[in-house]
Amino acid sequence: MLPGSSEQPSEHRRPLVFAHRGSSRRHAEHTLDAYLLAIEEGADGLECDVRLTRDGHLVCLHDSRIDRTSDGRGRVSTQTLAELDRFDFASWRSDLPDSPDDLIVDRNQVDDHWRGKVLTLDRLLGVATDAGRPMRLLIETKHPVRYGGAVEMELLRLLRRYGLDLPHPDRPLQVSVMSFSSTAVRRVRQQAPGLPTVMLIDVWSVPSRIGWLPPGSTIGGPGVQLLRASPELVERLHRRGYPVYVWTVNEPDEVDLAVKLRVDGIISDRPAYVIERLRDMGLRDEHA
Repeated sequence: MLPGSSEQPSEHRRPLVFAHRGSSRRHAEHTLDAYLLAIEEGADGLECDVRLTRDGHLVCLHDSRIDRTSDGRGRVSTQTLAELDRFDFASWRSDLPDSPDDLIVDRNQVDDHWRGKVLTLDRLLGVATDAGRPMRLLIETKHPVRYGGAVEMELLRLLRRYGLDLPHPDRPLQVSVMSFSSTAVRRVRQQAPGLPTVMLIDVWSVPSRIGWLPPGSTIGGPGVQLLRASPELVERLHRRGYPVYVWTVNEPDEVDLAVKLRVDGIISDRPAYVIERLRDMGLRDEHA
């Protein structure tokens, strides 16, 4: 049984499919359009990274700086939400069509204020809650960061406001917190013992060699390249009672490997493609 949880690894159901930073192959990552499209594409869940602004807001951004994913410059942690809101976080994707109308099912769902703007976690929680069907949300806290553990404390405060700090079978939205930092994972588990936590793994470590994860971890989160090098890791984690979510799975051979190893969740920039490939493999959706 999963440590600290009633969930168990599944060897037979189709893996859950999570949209990595939204449907980020077809829209700019971490934008509202990317997440709305992922919901329309049938993703079981969404994945996001969060960082804390200077005035204490959690925003969905991967990098410590905004240079790569916006028309602005500077560190997230030194700017207020109002300052970040001045920048365009979508136009950097010059590889997308000139008109994205065919990339979103219902553009009326998007308030014009949010198109291309920095997305707050508060807003994303509202969108996921209003999806109209069961959804899961994986929230990754980034470390090391200027504000240290304040990131997790603000995250838990926000989740409590939504009533999401404890899983409940009747609640349409279920949240898990992820990190590469074992300290962050342990901190979340101590403050919210019922909240699932994903220990992300991108290097070979002694605990993972024997299938153990650091204290506070309830789910293993290896990268797909780690699974290529050490496919036995999934079985070892399963033997210890840990479900396994693998990232970032985008190519046919990566999907095939994930299925062969019987992972429990697939995190992908291409959720629609992964879902279709799983269907072609005869794996039915049994999560609804």
